Amino acid sequence: MLGALATSMQAQDNFGGLALYTVRDHMGKDPKATLEKVEDAGYAYVEAAGYNEGKFYGMAPEDFKAYLERLGLKPVSTHQGTVTLENADEQIAAVKTAGFEYFTIPVPPMGMFTFDMESRTMGMKGTVKDLADILTELGKKCEAAGLKLLYHNHDFEFKKNEDGVVTIDYLLENTDPKYVNFQMDLYWVTKAGADPVAYFEKYPGRFKSWHVKDMDDEGKFAPVGEGHIDFKRILDEKETSGMMKYFVEQDMTWDKEPLEVIKISHEGIKEIGFD
Repeated sequence: MLGALATSMQAQDNFGGLALYTVRDHMGKDPKATLEKVEDAGYAYVEAAGYNEGKFYGMAPEDFKAYLERLGLKPVSTHQGTVTLENADEQIAAVKTAGFEYFTIPVPPMGMFTFDMESRTMGMKGTVKDLADILTELGKKCEAAGLKLLYHNHDFEFKKNEDGVVTIDYLLENTDPKYVNFQMDLYWVTKAGADPVAYFEKYPGRFKSWHVKDMDDEGKFAPVGEGHIDFKRILDEKETSGMMKYFVEQDMTWDKEPLEVIKISHEGIKEIGFD
């Protein structure tokens, strides 16, 4: 009893979110022990990236929710990369049961996402109108279920496609914020040469969550606070952006252990002034 009380009190002091994709290898081997370490590192809520065959990291949605609650962690967002118009109702039901608020689309869904191994570049096939229509249909389903749909960017959405269209601009201008909003990945926006603050000012209130990850001098992923992205400038525009939640993420941790990186990044967000 005392142990549970101590854990609860500690969890109340925790803040910020972690994208569990950062610790995906650990989550694949021992999700419960890994989640304990996420809570120990100081995080208060999480974004999942491990849905498969109706389960989150091998746990039924209600069991995943219960385990997070036991640790004092809150399920806030989940990346649902395998969603289609055919399986959306099933996935939405699982996401709702697990207690998530945001149903996040991590890349253009339904086979639209492309990755060129040789150039290591991402892109999409199909038209931006097709993508906007799919997101709108999924967003309507989410809204009806009491969830919020977000689309997560990489770098290619901020560059002109072969038709001269900037994908993210088209999506922002051709979707209804009642059904579709956005998760801004601050690293990938910067990588594309775009300015997050300029987007907040042009499209206020549309960026409901952020991925917070830093960039080193070589342009690689870095722990928050160890790179050169000006997070304080971006954080000053939190209200303009519409940001409600943020998630530390580092896709690759190079020579550092992911469980060590999440501690370094948590200290980084504390120093920068995230709460």
